[in-house]
Amino acid sequence: MSEENRNQETAIENCTHDCSTCGASCGARTAESLLAPANAYSTVKKVIGVVSGKGGVGKSLVAELIASMLQKQGLHTGILDADITGPSIPQAFGVHEKLTGNQMGMIPAVSKGGVDLVSINLLLEDETDPVVWRGPVLGGVIKQFWSETVWHDVDVLVVDMPPGTGDVALTVFQSLPVDGLIIVTSPQDLVSMIVTKAIKMARMMDIPVLGIVENMSYITCPDCGKKIEIFGKSHLEEVAEANNLQVLGRLPIDPAIASAVDAGEIEKIEGDWLDPALNAIKALG
Repeated sequence: MSEENRNQETAIENCTHDCSTCGASCGARTAESLLAPANAYSTVKKVIGVVSGKGGVGKSLVAELIASMLQKQGLHTGILDADITGPSIPQAFGVHEKLTGNQMGMIPAVSKGGVDLVSINLLLEDETDPVVWRGPVLGGVIKQFWSETVWHDVDVLVVDMPPGTGDVALTVFQSLPVDGLIIVTSPQDLVSMIVTKAIKMARMMDIPVLGIVENMSYITCPDCGKKIEIFGKSHLEEVAEANNLQVLGRLPIDPAIASAVDAGEIEKIEGDWLDPALNAIKALG
């Protein structure tokens, strides 16, 4: 073994996980070097990614509700809308004014309830303009949303991830200091398989998965109050158990929720469906 290799092994054995004091080119250092720097004026305590293996399962809705409900519980929250080609966060919160900036960086928009928001839709000339960009450009914008935004005194930054396990999701995993992921699914069998792919990707990237939330889980009969599983029996428990994860909530199909999103009043929605998810986030410290 060469002297260089022996020194490398010694450095790894004595690793303190403080790369600023170490010159070794180990795997941990390589991974850390991919993190995009935070804005010098930002303070973000926890970053939580909300992800789904495919689109259309309600990932953005879960992200919106988590941020809104944490804000109501006294934690200052923000949402980084990383779903660049399908941004929906501003509409749900009723925020349409353009983002501004100063010498410190970009300033988030603020919802009526006090949630900080950054989304590509708040930078486009027209909200209906499509974003027709390739992966590297999309990834660059997400890094800018992190590095060039002044996230001031944010307790929890919720990242609404793009669906799937492609290069944009990879950019978020590698560039942002994600403390935990919440995976969103729906009751169909196919989605369960795709969710497992998302879980495996997260574990490959060494990012903790806090648990799973199921959207469109049931509808409550307005006459008798019975919960009806219109998509058939849920497989949420089996998927969670197979992957050693917690079930963090089940969201119903509720016209009131859809109406609130359409009206930009997501913050008016009340419910205890996501309490386990909120508690898991708060338990991170």
